[in-house]
Amino acid sequence: MDPRLEETRLLTMDTHDSPAPVLVATDVTKAYESTIALAGASLSVSAGESLAIMGASGSGKTTLLHCLAAVIPPDSGSIRMSVPGAQPVELAGLDEEARSQLRRTRCGFVFQEGLLLPELSALENVALPLMLTGHPRPEAERAAAPWLRSLGLAGMEDRRIGQLSGGQAQRVAIARAQVTGAPVVFADEPTGALDSATSSDVMDALLYATSGQGRSLVLVTHDAAVAARCDRTLHMRDGRIVREKVAR
Repeated sequence: MDPRLEETRLLTMDTHDSPAPVLVATDVTKAYESTIALAGASLSVSAGESLAIMGASGSGKTTLLHCLAAVIPPDSGSIRMSVPGAQPVELAGLDEEARSQLRRTRCGFVFQEGLLLPELSALENVALPLMLTGHPRPEAERAAAPWLRSLGLAGMEDRRIGQLSGGQAQRVAIARAQVTGAPVVFADEPTGALDSATSSDVMDALLYATSGQGRSLVLVTHDAAVAARCDRTLHMRDGRIVREKVAR
């Protein structure tokens, strides 16, 4: 990041009240053969903050999201995750098993298409992450039901995904991302397949379930209106963060 941009950002922040960062990435690089996806990206995400990442296709934003979320390892650089109640973890250098464990316990995910299982009900989809970590099904479903109610889906617990609208299905995906209590949620184009009105409703739900509950949200989007709902927006080009905008 341009040092002048960083200086401007710091001057606009109340350094006394700023919460501790849950994610700090420093000089992260990633290449696929001869294609450089990340060329030294650095950022931090505070507890309870919503951060949008924007950029043209090929700018590196999705690769950065995947590195931050321990989906893929960076080639070099540091990514440190520090969440309440757990020891800080350096993501760079973790093997696949360790990354998988971290994703199950510390991360929630919301994708453009939801990636919900159509053969399961809304309640079963939300409960699934808890069952995968060893919780009995009745216990997992008891924990899942309040999230569906809080996101406006009361009475739809037994519906299959094909019986829900696009916006309702994304609310199920948001509930699923929250049910484990993950302190950091990563969203990749969560409104990309929705019309503008539904997109606004889904963003309301996503922000309520994440930063509204003191959790952090890192979101990749092409939609400037979606990014404007977040606390900060980072713009990427050629694998680097080139500009930052802080919401007023």
